[in-house]
Amino acid sequence: MGINKRDEGKKVNSNINVTPMVDVMLVLLIIFMVITPMLNNKVNVDLPVASAAVIMDNANKEDAVTVAVTRDGRTYLGGDQVNMDDLGQKVQAKLENKPEGEKEVYLRADIRANYGKVMDTVDQIRTAGVSQLGLLTEHREEDLGPPPPKK
Repeated sequence: MGINKRDEGKKVNSNINVTPMVDVMLVLLIIFMVITPMLNNKVNVDLPVASAAVIMDNANKEDAVTVAVTRDGRTYLGGDQVNMDDLGQKVQAKLENKPEGEKEVYLRADIRANYGKVMDTVDQIRTAGVSQLGLLTEHREEDLGPPPPKK
């Protein structure tokens, strides 16, 4: 009579299946790629559309000074609401440590905002000694083509 031995311990598979981990990492990467641009704009405004818009990459930097005017006339410096009278001083304080050539402020005004509020905001920014003011707009993607013929 022979003794049967089971050799299950010798056939243990010690390889790690990394496919599920890679799938999860790719999904997380896509989520972060979609969410990251939204984090820069802390205040939601509908920007006006312009066909001759110039891309301002510096506006998306973390240390960029951004002022937003909402539809209802509220003014925000970064993500914090500020009083119009204090805006010039607060902008000046943010630009204190920047070199002279990089003292630029970006203005994001809602397309439906009161024009007078936007101009008051521009005046307050100018009183802070800002030499460069960038007005942010959306770029018109489609070509409108020639105007229709007149009859």
